[in-house]
Amino acid sequence: MPSAIEQVHREYGPRGLVVLAVNMEESRATVGAWAHRHKLTMDVLLDVTGDVNGAWHVTHSPMVFVVGRDGRLIAHAIGNRDWTAPEGRALLEALLVP
Repeated sequence: MPSAIEQVHREYGPRGLVVLAVNMEESRATVGAWAHRHKLTMDVLLDVTGDVNGAWHVTHSPMVFVVGRDGRLIAHAIGNRDWTAPEGRALLEALLVP
Protein backbone atom coordinates (compact mmCIF):
# COMPACT_ATOMS: atom_id res chain seq x y z
CA MET A 1 0.00 0.00 0.00
CA PRO A 2 1.52 3.34 -0.99
CA SER A 3 1.79 6.19 1.46
CA ALA A 4 -1.17 8.54 1.64
CA ILE A 5 0.64 11.28 -0.26
CA GLU A 6 1.67 8.84 -3.01
CA GLN A 7 -1.93 7.64 -3.16
CA VAL A 8 -3.07 11.27 -3.53
CA HIS A 9 -0.59 11.70 -6.38
CA ARG A 10 -1.88 8.60 -8.15
CA GLU A 11 -5.55 9.48 -7.71
CA TYR A 12 -5.52 13.24 -8.22
CA GLY A 13 -2.50 13.69 -10.49
CA PRO A 14 -4.46 12.82 -13.64
CA ARG A 15 -6.92 15.57 -12.66
CA GLY A 16 -4.22 18.22 -12.45
CA LEU A 17 -3.01 18.11 -8.85
CA VAL A 18 0.79 18.21 -8.72
CA VAL A 19 2.46 16.45 -5.81
CA LEU A 20 6.18 16.96 -5.32
CA ALA A 21 8.40 15.57 -2.61
CA VAL A 22 11.48 17.57 -1.69
CA ASN A 23 14.37 15.68 -0.19
CA MET A 24 16.35 17.13 2.67
CA GLU A 25 20.08 17.12 1.88
CA GLU A 26 20.64 13.50 0.86
CA SER A 27 22.47 12.15 -2.15
CA ARG A 28 20.84 11.19 -5.44
CA ALA A 29 21.74 7.53 -4.79
CA THR A 30 20.17 7.50 -1.34
CA VAL A 31 16.99 9.22 -2.52
CA GLY A 32 16.75 7.07 -5.64
CA ALA A 33 17.04 3.87 -3.65
CA TRP A 34 14.41 5.06 -1.17
CA ALA A 35 12.00 6.10 -3.95
CA HIS A 36 12.48 2.77 -5.73
CA ARG A 37 11.98 0.78 -2.53
CA HIS A 38 8.73 2.63 -1.81
CA LYS A 39 7.59 2.43 -5.45
CA LEU A 40 7.07 6.19 -5.74
CA THR A 41 5.63 7.55 -8.96
CA MET A 42 5.56 11.20 -7.88
CA ASP A 43 8.53 13.44 -8.58
CA VAL A 44 11.13 13.74 -5.85
CA LEU A 45 13.22 16.90 -6.01
CA LEU A 46 16.76 16.82 -4.67
CA ASP A 47 17.83 19.60 -2.33
CA VAL A 48 21.38 18.47 -1.64
CA THR A 49 22.47 21.93 -0.44
CA GLY A 50 19.41 22.63 1.72
CA ASP A 51 18.69 25.88 -0.15
CA VAL A 52 15.08 24.99 -0.98
CA ASN A 53 14.31 23.83 2.54
CA GLY A 54 15.89 27.00 3.89
CA ALA A 55 13.93 29.24 1.54
CA TRP A 56 10.65 27.57 2.56
CA HIS A 57 11.64 27.56 6.28
CA VAL A 58 11.25 23.79 6.59
CA THR A 59 11.65 22.93 10.25
CA HIS A 60 10.23 19.40 10.40
CA SER A 61 9.82 16.32 8.27
CA PRO A 62 7.35 15.81 6.86
CA MET A 63 6.08 19.26 6.15
CA VAL A 64 3.37 19.95 3.57
CA PHE A 65 2.92 23.12 1.55
CA VAL A 66 -0.22 23.76 -0.47
CA VAL A 67 0.43 26.16 -3.33
CA GLY A 68 -2.36 27.56 -5.49
CA ARG A 69 -2.44 27.74 -9.24
CA ASP A 70 -1.21 31.32 -9.00
CA GLY A 71 1.94 30.20 -7.18
CA ARG A 72 0.89 31.62 -3.82
CA LEU A 73 1.11 29.67 -0.61
CA ILE A 74 -2.37 28.64 0.55
CA ALA A 75 -1.46 26.66 3.65
CA HIS A 76 1.21 24.57 5.27
CA ALA A 77 1.21 21.83 7.88
CA ILE A 78 3.76 20.03 9.99
CA GLY A 79 3.53 16.26 10.20
CA ASN A 80 1.47 13.64 8.48
CA ARG A 81 -2.13 14.25 7.50
CA ASP A 82 -4.80 11.79 6.44
CA TRP A 83 -5.27 13.10 2.90
CA THR A 84 -7.47 10.14 2.01
CA ALA A 85 -9.97 10.79 4.84
CA PRO A 86 -13.15 12.68 3.95
CA GLU A 87 -11.76 16.02 5.20
CA GLY A 88 -8.53 15.62 3.23
CA ARG A 89 -10.39 14.60 0.08
CA ALA A 90 -12.72 17.60 0.45
CA LEU A 91 -9.71 19.94 0.53
CA LEU A 92 -8.15 18.26 -2.50
CA GLU A 93 -11.43 18.44 -4.41
CA ALA A 94 -11.73 22.16 -3.59
CA LEU A 95 -8.20 22.75 -4.86
CA LEU A 96 -9.10 21.18 -8.19
CA VAL A 97 -12.08 23.43 -8.81
CA PRO A 98 -11.11 25.93 -11.55
